Amino acid sequence: METANAIAAFAALSQSTRLEAFRLLVRAGPKGLPALEISRQLDTKPSTLSGHLSILKHAGLLTATRHQREIHYAANLSCVNALVQFLIADCCGGQIENCSEIVALLDNAETS
Repeated sequence: METANAIAAFAALSQSTRLEAFRLLVRAGPKGLPALEISRQLDTKPSTLSGHLSILKHAGLLTATRHQREIHYAANLSCVNALVQFLIADCCGGQIENCSEIVALLDNAETS
């Protein structure tokens, strides 16, 4: 992941509603959720949420697909993985033993 893309992702996540929506969609997994369901679960007006979801999508953090009249959003898990890898690429100057908690977390995520 390039630095500019990481900055765009972090900027998109730097607002509470967007961060909540993103975390909800990560929990939902690859299937994602319809926009109205996201709005309902976050208790946010659909018109307000639409702008937030657009920002997350533009940053590459979400995908959107239309199902008839409804837009379905899902976390772009490959982007999430790239962002995490970007953050830890130079972790501890290559001393992987100092990053054991992060590595264990990533190993657990891969086996789940």
